[in-house]
Amino acid sequence: MTDRQLAVRMRGITKVFAGKVVANKDVDLDIYRGEVLALLGENGSGKTTLMNMLSGIYFPDSGHIEIDGKPVVIASPKDAFDHGIGMIHQHFKLVNVFTAAENIVLGLKEEGRLDLAKAAERIRQICDTYGFDVDPNQKVYDMSVSQKQTVEIVKLLYRGADILILDEPTAVLTPQETDKLFAVLRNMRDDGKAIIIITHKLNEVKELSDRVVVLRKGENVGEMITAESTTQEMTNMMVGRQVTLNIDRPPVEMDYRMERIRVKNLTVKNHDGIVKLDDVSFTAYTGEILGIAGISGSGQKELLEAIAGLQPVESGSIEYVVDATGEKEEVEQLIGMDPIKIAQMGVVLSFVPEDRLGMGLVADMDLTDNMMLRSFRDGASPFTDRKAPRHLAELVVDELEVNTPGVSTPVRRLSGGNVQKVLVGREIAAAPTVLLSAYAVRGLDVNSSYLIYDLLNRQKGNGVAVVYVGEDLDVLLELCDRILVLCGGKVSGVVDGRTTNKNEVGLMMTKLGGGEA
Repeated sequence: MTDRQLAVRMRGITKVFAGKVVANKDVDLDIYRGEVLALLGENGSGKTTLMNMLSGIYFPDSGHIEIDGKPVVIASPKDAFDHGIGMIHQHFKLVNVFTAAENIVLGLKEEGRLDLAKAAERIRQICDTYGFDVDPNQKVYDMSVSQKQTVEIVKLLYRGADILILDEPTAVLTPQETDKLFAVLRNMRDDGKAIIIITHKLNEVKELSDRVVVLRKGENVGEMITAESTTQEMTNMMVGRQVTLNIDRPPVEMDYRMERIRVKNLTVKNHDGIVKLDDVSFTAYTGEILGIAGISGSGQKELLEAIAGLQPVESGSIEYVVDATGEKEEVEQLIGMDPIKIAQMGVVLSFVPEDRLGMGLVADMDLTDNMMLRSFRDGASPFTDRKAPRHLAELVVDELEVNTPGVSTPVRRLSGGNVQKVLVGREIAAAPTVLLSAYAVRGLDVNSSYLIYDLLNRQKGNGVAVVYVGEDLDVLLELCDRILVLCGGKVSGVVDGRTTNKNEVGLMMTKLGGGEA
């Protein structure tokens, strides 16, 4: 490692927001060419803020940056580009109606008229060099998530970037897409590029990175060579204490198990008339966690939204079993009910979309007011009660270890992961009888994820029917009692989470046919 070429030296970098929220404190960081560096840390530890300063989005309050041994001032993304630095954010910055080539050259100043054919040829050369699969003439609105991400990377390379920062690059990618991305990143590393990835997926850190730097509470607390370290050591350094990396799966109490949600022959189309769910049938039971597996876009989102009354249904039925203990079963048909009435029955949708602030939380409101969004309809008085929501906010902050100066802090000042904890914590605290949880741990660090898993298990222990949509197959296999697998909007099988394996579920995700429902 002694012959490494230093690309970036950051020294004493400090950034404080709103006068009191310390995002980074005296951070030193070295970045080398021909290396993949993984930046690890819990939510709110300052990873993205630090890289935002390197890419010119924020300006440090103190400290300095050197590129190739020379002091530089990076006051804007243009300054960063001038020094060969580019960052790919979780939310892509592309114009949907433009082609890949048009997006890649957008904003560039070149001599004479823009020659798109010449630009397309250069794009193909870049793709051939590193193994990208991009059609320069394809419209962005016709692209998958992984294709859009590829366009963002090619856009940086087209501009001459050789120091690339990727924030949660695999958050919405399938395992196959992730493998393709990693192959390309290794090619770029071998070509001498400096690559920094911000991620919470420790198995991917082990697979891809050469070196790991850990931030905790805004400070650099250490680094390690990936090949010489374990995921347990990385986790302990991130959290600052020994952390158990085992997900509990309490046994299902069969004496208390009863049907709660019955979905029969459910068909759902989107606004373009495309079938998203095709004749889906299954049952969710009380006191169990039913996992939903499938590659991205297989109908998981539409399924949960249909149960919660947020998605129009083409045909089929969704029954809510109110009581099955008496002589006559009491059942409610959910299709046709509005979401408020469904929620009042105890069916709660905890959906964490890519845009965390776009569903259920108001960015300019503080934590207490965001808690009140769920409870304000319950009051008989025209004056809202702030004591209970404030207590709930304090409980969520304490139990989920939300990194915030206080419950009066506007949600927009929290990191993405902490915003997510507030949303999930509020929904779980609503004491549901059915908890529909979609992507509850997307983008969360390891410690926070395990807190959420514990909360879901507590709901299961309380007799709640938990339906859990997740992206990580390893987690689904450890956490869930049964796993329903969707493939192209159809059910390809329901398997026992205790006896199945990753290969079986993975095969069912891509090929119809599997276990019994």
